[in-house]
Amino acid sequence: MRFNADEISWVLEQEIAHFDDKVKLESIGRVIQVGDGIAEVWGLDDVMMSEIVEFESGSKGMVLNLEPHSVGIIIFGGDEKIKEQEIVKRTGKIISTPVGEQLLGRVVDPLGRPLDGKGPLNSTETRPIEWHAPQVVDRTPVCEPLQTGVKVIDALLPIGRGQRELIIGDRQTGKTALILDTILNQKEQGVRCIYVAIGQKASTIANIVALLEERGAMAYTTIVAAPASIPASLQYLAPYVGTAMGEYFMYKGQHAVCFYDDLSKHAQSYRQLALLLRRPPGREAYPGDIFYLHARLLERSAKLSKELGSGSLTGIPVIETQAGDVATYIPTNVISITDGQIFLESDLFFAGIRPAVNVSLSASRVGGKAQTKAMKKVAQSLRLDLAQYRELAAFAQFGSELDEATKAQLTRGERMVEVLKQGKLKPEPLQVQVISIFVGTKGLLDDMPIDQVKGFIEGFLKHLEKEYPDIPRFIAETKDLDQDHAEAIEKRAKEYKTRFVLEHAPKG
Repeated sequence: MRFNADEISWVLEQEIAHFDDKVKLESIGRVIQVGDGIAEVWGLDDVMMSEIVEFESGSKGMVLNLEPHSVGIIIFGGDEKIKEQEIVKRTGKIISTPVGEQLLGRVVDPLGRPLDGKGPLNSTETRPIEWHAPQVVDRTPVCEPLQTGVKVIDALLPIGRGQRELIIGDRQTGKTALILDTILNQKEQGVRCIYVAIGQKASTIANIVALLEERGAMAYTTIVAAPASIPASLQYLAPYVGTAMGEYFMYKGQHAVCFYDDLSKHAQSYRQLALLLRRPPGREAYPGDIFYLHARLLERSAKLSKELGSGSLTGIPVIETQAGDVATYIPTNVISITDGQIFLESDLFFAGIRPAVNVSLSASRVGGKAQTKAMKKVAQSLRLDLAQYRELAAFAQFGSELDEATKAQLTRGERMVEVLKQGKLKPEPLQVQVISIFVGTKGLLDDMPIDQVKGFIEGFLKHLEKEYPDIPRFIAETKDLDQDHAEAIEKRAKEYKTRFVLEHAPKG
């Protein structure tokens, strides 16, 4: 095909008109050294902190160190492909994560990539994983309860929406079980759950996912999985990613709760990165900013003001202790950041008292203001009674002669401990908790053999549900317990007790 002179001149005119002679400047650097998931890069003079960079080999990383002559980068994934003198380019993007309703029911890694084989996330929104905490004027006091379904917590250590409550204890004392109870109890409560698993075995995370799927809890839950098998750089990012996902709901005027299981593993991953980046080590080889790291994470939990939609993000971090020692570096740091702690004691756990909550060493500094009226009324003296019982029980084992008042206190304490025992993964609704504790605090169990307490309460609750359903319904709907219903419970309990004693009396 031949072109005439007019056609050729028209084509040349179009090319000249659209010719762009601007020079495109691109900031690059070169790898000086690489290893253990860390790359030291020369150049990148105008790079930003937490910016994502791309290596010539296709790997990606995040800027974590800004030195006068070099940049420290943590690498996402393995560093086997990255070579010295390789070119590194800026992307101009601060690290962010997908957020939104599409993440509910999904399992993702710390980069927001799906791990559950259910296809792409189809999320259209993202949030930076690092974000400033709401200011004081943007917050409002904690005023709504976050029901965990665990009697001893909801009665004695209540958690409010927007609070930060620490779960602390040795390995294998039931910390994750408390989290799972709380997640299961949020069904139909309008609370979104984000569970961040840091440094756990992949099989353990898979079991948790299977359990939540089976119980229908994944419908309102997102799991951020950062198992021990992945690099420390991704374990370091995980809690910030989970918080960003929870913040999405908070700023939409909804309620979310984020579980960090656990922050002691997170601190260890950061220590590893910091030492490899040659940051100066401090106490127990942790860098000095480890406190700030967790403080800026947990400060993002809040109850927002009405002007901002009244949403909330509750933070529940977990810390693992060694031999019950809460005075080491990371536990003391997180205790001072949070609004209270639930201390799980090994001795109680192995004695069969589960959940193994040590009431004396545990505290909730703001949740009491959000506790339901019904629970406040029945649990007023319970904490003091249990603390006194523990003290008396310790002394009573050394002496045989006890006065009647002391015996009565020990008897009541033993039965209240039995009332507060609860099976694993069996959260209880508010009305069941209130009625159980009310029966115990009224002394209706004091003359009952200790091994019959559990059976009596279970039977009485079924009896009420069948014969007098208006009583538990009233508590569930109003979250209160008035004088008339309290008297009705006491009357029905005495009637049922008479029948129960006859049925369980020794034969012959």
